[in-house]
Amino acid sequence: MTSMDDTLDKQWVEDLVRATLEEDLAGGVDVTTTATVDPDQVSVAELVARVDGVVAGLEIAELVIRLVAGSDPVEIEHSVTDGTAVRAGDVLLTVRGKTRQLLTAERTALNLIGHLSGVATLTRRWVDAVEGTGAVIRDTRKTMPLLRSLEKYAVRCGGGRNHRMGLSDAALIKDNHVIAAGGVAEAFRLVRKAYPDIAVEVEVDSVEDALIALESGADLILLDNMPVGQLREAVEKVAGRARLEASGGLTLDTARAVAETGVDFLAVGALTHSAPVLDIAMDLRAV
Repeated sequence: MTSMDDTLDKQWVEDLVRATLEEDLAGGVDVTTTATVDPDQVSVAELVARVDGVVAGLEIAELVIRLVAGSDPVEIEHSVTDGTAVRAGDVLLTVRGKTRQLLTAERTALNLIGHLSGVATLTRRWVDAVEGTGAVIRDTRKTMPLLRSLEKYAVRCGGGRNHRMGLSDAALIKDNHVIAAGGVAEAFRLVRKAYPDIAVEVEVDSVEDALIALESGADLILLDNMPVGQLREAVEKVAGRARLEASGGLTLDTARAVAETGVDFLAVGALTHSAPVLDIAMDLRAV
């Protein structure tokens, strides 16, 4: 279980949530709610999981509601915490406040928590698929623009681990860098010369290039689109002298076989670029 406060910048999250609300309201008001709901009406709303999954983004959903409420009183009670596995029908959050504000906040809150919970749920499936092998599931930079920090937080809620947050965190020499530099060894040499203290990962598509990367001094070698047999050969020849990460063409069906080759990590872009939204709804009742 994870606390958003421990891992994300509060002001950045608030600015993002304000922007999403502004996108929805477009400088105006919720015309349907304003027309149909008395301004003084108070309701209780529950955020309810419609399907099984892993929750992420409860505090962000709460922030949406509190920002819409402004100075008006609102009571919010969490039934679970981020990272919790829930069943269909479980209540995640209960809110008491003005009906207009709850309805105005509803879609933005559900969009965010549904997306993040979808990422956490898919991540948990991958983590479960390789359980007991020693391999770790990691994400990639294949994230939605401006949502990377939140999506990577959701990956952690699902039990996965984050790779780079951005381009400046570590060096990852990919095929195009190798082409531009004139080879794996030369690309590594240039990166190490420019940034002597930074961690360097090298992407390769053959065992031969993996050994070149190893001899160059790579901290981590990414084995791209290699079949299981080739992965196993790379693990045997590298023999623990560098960490190895399998990437490309991975599926839940093949995850365990890949993990059992002895690689240290599985890089899974699908965690963030293909996670289905977890179906979460807001059920309202007047009081």
